[in-house]
Amino acid sequence: MDNTNNLSEILSRNSHAFAPVLDADLNSDAVCTLDFTSGNAPLQETDLLDTNAFNTAVQQMLHEKQASIGVGGYLEDRFIYRRSSHFDVAAESRNLHLGVDVWLDAGTAVFTPLDATVHSFQDNNNFGDYGPTIILEHELEGVKFYTLYGHMSRTSLDGLEVGRRFAKGEKIAEVGPYPENGNWPPHLHFQVMCSMEGKYGDYPGVGTTTEKAKYEVQCPNPNLILQCRHLA
Repeated sequence: MDNTNNLSEILSRNSHAFAPVLDADLNSDAVCTLDFTSGNAPLQETDLLDTNAFNTAVQQMLHEKQASIGVGGYLEDRFIYRRSSHFDVAAESRNLHLGVDVWLDAGTAVFTPLDATVHSFQDNNNFGDYGPTIILEHELEGVKFYTLYGHMSRTSLDGLEVGRRFAKGEKIAEVGPYPENGNWPPHLHFQVMCSMEGKYGDYPGVGTTTEKAKYEVQCPNPNLILQCRHLA
C-alpha cells in the first residue's frame, strides 16, 4: 500500500495512540523553541567546529529563555551544517532539516511511540553525522512507516538486532553525549519516513532546499507523533 500521500493523515487520525518518545514532558513551561537559522546572530559568531563551544551556545540559548529543553527544526533552513563536510555537495549544500530536534541532557531515555520492529541500526560516526542511529518500523491502519532516532549513546546499540520487537512505550535507547553522538550538543534527532528507499541504518536528516516538496511528503512532520504544543 502506497503511504506517501496519506501518512500525515493517518498519524493525525491516530494522535491518541502514541506513547511519549522521551522521558521528558515536552509540553511543560521548561521547553522552548530554538532557532538554528542564519538569523541567529550569536550562533553565527560561535565556532561550530568546537563542540564544546557549540554546546555552550545551546545552553546559553536555553538559559535566555529560562528553559531546560529546546525543540524545533522541522523543515528549518539551517546554516549550522557548514561545520561538517558531510553535508556539502558540489551542486548545492544540504541545509533543510527533515526531523525535529529535542535538545536535552545526555542519558535521557528514549521510547518507541508504537509497537515496533527494529529495521536497522548503525553508528554513523562521521563528524557532524547522526552517530549511533536506530530505525524502527511501525504499522498503522495497515500502512508501514519508519521512525529514526539519531545521536544516541553507543551503548544503545549493544545487543540490538534487526527484527527485534519493542512494545509501545518500551525504552529503546538513551540520548548520547558528545563526541560519540556524532559530535553534537546532546539531543535527539527524531524523524518519520514513509519508506526507507533501500537505505539501512541511515537516512538523510538534512536535504537541499530544492528537495523541500519531495521531503515534505516523504518525511511528515514528526510533531504529529511528539505532540509538543511549543511546535504547534
